Amino acid sequence: MPYVTEDTLTDIALERWKDIPDPRLKEVMTSLVKHLHAFVRDIEPTQAEWATAIDFLTRTGKMSDDKRQEFILFSDVLGVSMLVDAINHRQSNGATPSTVEGPFHIPDAPVMGNGANMAANAPGIACFCIGKVQGLAGESVTGATLDLWQTDGEGFYEAQRPGIDGPWMRGIYRAQPDGSYLIRTVAPIAYTIPMDGTVGELMNRTNMSHMRPAHIHFAVNAPGYHGLVTHLFQAGDEWINDDAVYGVKEPLIVDFKKMPAGSKAPSGELMNEPFYVVSYDFVLERKAQAAAA
Repeated sequence: MPYVTEDTLTDIALERWKDIPDPRLKEVMTSLVKHLHAFVRDIEPTQAEWATAIDFLTRTGKMSDDKRQEFILFSDVLGVSMLVDAINHRQSNGATPSTVEGPFHIPDAPVMGNGANMAANAPGIACFCIGKVQGLAGESVTGATLDLWQTDGEGFYEAQRPGIDGPWMRGIYRAQPDGSYLIRTVAPIAYTIPMDGTVGELMNRTNMSHMRPAHIHFAVNAPGYHGLVTHLFQAGDEWINDDAVYGVKEPLIVDFKKMPAGSKAPSGELMNEPFYVVSYDFVLERKAQAAAA
């Protein structure tokens, strides 16, 4: 076996990591070794810097739990999450674009009736989301589910409100037979990504924005169609061009139309306070097998 030198180490490591029966794992690991070695050769870290990096990654892992994923947040601010999403969701023209799930999605949200309020007792201005779920050909998508999560009107997700009892600012709705949906919530506001962890430590050493523009998360699924994870962003938000996680796509920027007190809401009720209405039709792409059937 050849002994290593600085010049030969990468080639020797690559040769060793080729000894993997699984073709995909072999491809991934040899590429990782190649690019990671190139990165290290490029920046030439000191031993102290290497130890700092190991400590950063260790603490990032320790901060992650079932309600907070600091590693996903790290991936988000590096733009990696959006790149992975773009590679895996190359939709046909006309389909609603996807964007990152983010670190705050919690599965098993409560099932809500059409028009039900998923923000009961939450601070913020009432907001109604209306629209349809349809296919590329304009057909209504029957049986679609819409899984929503968002901040409240003070900019906090459930994981950031440890004192609450039960689900907060999230719910699962089902589109009606004609594909329509009606959701009541409160309007989200722009907020800072969590800055109390390792990612915050890193961001504080930069001049980059750590803000996210106001948005609502949607995961839309229906039998026979590709699932969609996306956001709806508020047009005119101060941070719309500086999203800390690179998640904004132009077709996802929508008007949050503010209605005066005394106006009739999409639910039919007269509102005593001002409220917002967000109108958006989600367009899903059929799976190839379903399209051929």
